[in-house]
Amino acid sequence: MQVAVVVYDGVFDSGLTAILDVLSFANALGGQIPEPPTWNVTMVGPALEHARTADLLVVSAPAVTEAPAVLDHVRGDASLPVRDLIAATRDRGTTIASACAGTFLLAEAGILDGLRATTTWWLSPAFRARYPRVLVDHGQMVITCEGITTAGAAFGHIDLALAIVRAGSPALADLVARYLVVDERPSQSAYTIPSALAQSDPTVAAFDRWIREHLAEPVSIGDAAKAIGVSERTLQRSVRRTIGTSPIRFVQDLRIERARHLLRTTEMSVEVISRKVGYEHAHTLRVLLRERTGKTASVLRGR
Repeated sequence: MQVAVVVYDGVFDSGLTAILDVLSFANALGGQIPEPPTWNVTMVGPALEHARTADLLVVSAPAVTEAPAVLDHVRGDASLPVRDLIAATRDRGTTIASACAGTFLLAEAGILDGLRATTTWWLSPAFRARYPRVLVDHGQMVITCEGITTAGAAFGHIDLALAIVRAGSPALADLVARYLVVDERPSQSAYTIPSALAQSDPTVAAFDRWIREHLAEPVSIGDAAKAIGVSERTLQRSVRRTIGTSPIRFVQDLRIERARHLLRTTEMSVEVISRKVGYEHAHTLRVLLRERTGKTASVLRGR
């Protein structure tokens, strides 16, 4: 497979090298499996013809971490050649991939409209606001939809590169992961900080503060909305627009976050922790922990 990795001034260095190193390892280890795929990787600028004829276009992420800076970059003249290349490459049906803030370049080029995608979890409120036609799920680490692969935050570039290898050979991807001592991380949810997402909207931030003050109590969304001075419908819309979920789900996220903290930092029993985060029965908390983190309470305590 001919792979063109698009580079430009100000790329995220570690993300770029993660892509190159994983694909290089895949080529080096290919002899250990029958009929291995290979990846001929070339770093190119957006104007080079090789970028337009490759089988796979990987768009490097810019080295920016704050939403305003990301949006300024992807909307600006400096990134226009990259956006034009992305759009033209998509028109030819070429597979395209990007991670972290690079997903904004794909969305700005218009190729993610109507598709499922993921992005850096803490940038997801800005992503949703800027690209409402993209079906974004910031909880996923990697999403492939109709020939476009997107991955999550920063070192999600490793997961992106492994996904590229896995598309060619699952066995080789497993081998590369073992040699590089990389655990697969199907979800960003375990790393997400709900309050960081909430700060993107004043209504959601006020809701976040109110819930934390009443975390051990039964929570009514109507009471919460009244307490922060908005209608329940406004609260529902604000949470959905900012975080992409319902207020009830957000409350559960805050409770899970607090429970995980107490498991790591105290010797409290799961029963006591359950009551402190608003669940009468420990079984409810155990089920939610497994659903959201993929781990049991005892494993989370051990970690």
